[in-house]
Amino acid sequence: MIGNDWDEQLKIVWNSPNFQKFYKIVEHKYATEETYPPKELIFNALKLTSFKDTKVVIVGQDPYHGKNEAHGLSFSVTLGTKMPPSLRNIFLELKNDLGIDRKDNTDLTDWAKQGVLLLNAVLTVKKDTPASHRNLGWELLTDYIIKLLNNKKEPVVFILWGNFAKEKAKYITNPIHYIIKSPHPSPFSANSGFFGSKPFSKTNNFLIKNNKEPIKW
Repeated sequence: MIGNDWDEQLKIVWNSPNFQKFYKIVEHKYATEETYPPKELIFNALKLTSFKDTKVVIVGQDPYHGKNEAHGLSFSVTLGTKMPPSLRNIFLELKNDLGIDRKDNTDLTDWAKQGVLLLNAVLTVKKDTPASHRNLGWELLTDYIIKLLNNKKEPVVFILWGNFAKEKAKYITNPIHYIIKSPHPSPFSANSGFFGSKPFSKTNNFLIKNNKEPIKW
């Protein structure tokens, strides 16, 4: 389904009757409702960042629910789309942390290609209806992905923004990994500890310390 080593890692999932039954529900959603991201981009995060290459994970809640926004990467939107407030706050923190100004470069594919897995906990959403596919079944898959990454022998940085993402922390038990937690970058919570949390410099410092190439944010 993916086209890289995730297929082998997730073989037990792809071949399970429960997943196939669940995915028929997803296909029905696409057939009967306006659902995002485009169907061919549901697994975009896994396609762009292989299991082997994953060295940072940024966990999001679910895809953006506006037209032409979501393209399968957490917090990322297609170029030319109005920047969502949470992404604007991420870019503000990036500038304050590392002095990097991405301006309107809202497509985070360049991060994904450097080993940053931009994984939403829920991979689909109904148009204009946030969290509409929560508890549909995606969480079982994304929990399993986090467990697989936890078992990696190479250290990984897990960036968990907001309570929804922090729920994944219980699956990250391997002491070689590094967890960065803060409030969500949403305007409702960014001032409660997201601003000033310096996740980008902390990530790169950890990667360098572990002889890994830092991310060009």
